[in-house]
Amino acid sequence: MAPMATHVITGAGSGIGAAVARRLHARGDDVVLHARDAGRAKELAAGFPGARTLVGDLADPDKLSWAFSHQSLPDRVDSLLHIAGVVDLGEVGELTPKAWRHQLNVNLIAPAELTRHFLPQLRAARGHVLFVNSGAGLHAHAGWSAYAASKHGLKALADSLRAEEHGNGVRVTSVYPGRTASPMQAKVHQQEGKEYDPARWIDPESVATTILTALDLPRDAEINDLTVRPGPLPG
Repeated sequence: MAPMATHVITGAGSGIGAAVARRLHARGDDVVLHARDAGRAKELAAGFPGARTLVGDLADPDKLSWAFSHQSLPDRVDSLLHIAGVVDLGEVGELTPKAWRHQLNVNLIAPAELTRHFLPQLRAARGHVLFVNSGAGLHAHAGWSAYAASKHGLKALADSLRAEEHGNGVRVTSVYPGRTASPMQAKVHQQEGKEYDPARWIDPESVATTILTALDLPRDAEINDLTVRPGPLPG
């Protein structure tokens, strides 16, 4: 039986991306997992039997097209799921251009370049582009300027893309999770000097459920923006 659909996924190594990749892989869909280097690609392939990998460094988006030209790419892409991201907190008076560039490259410019690269396949499949944004993409707080700027920019990218590709049948969704229990969240707490308790935050599986809801929605509708916040703590 042919796979139900083909999904290109960034950030499948941990957290939300891993949860989404597991769910799609388990139901028999074809997953193409992005990795920053060949070693990481080998690890991902071992964890997802039958999955394909795509290697390219999101921190260097200028070289993504060159990297992809040396690999076998999927002929069909039903969804492109931008889930990878980096965060480096710091006040405006302290952040260096290097810190700004790294977050803008990985969180904004690389998703734009990946989308540009796969748009022909997405148009042909009348596919779906989904951006995992952040609550910081809607509200910027002290110490979050560079990360929030990259995520505000990602919202603008999604909104423009939606308007441009609506007539081509391509759906575009932004998901704005609150704090989610993941290695990234552990790093954030470390940078904030706070103790990390994963039980206080959203389970990545819950965010994965919202992402699959958007992907599986009947074609007569489109979820544009979806905000996911931590629920009440258990009593």
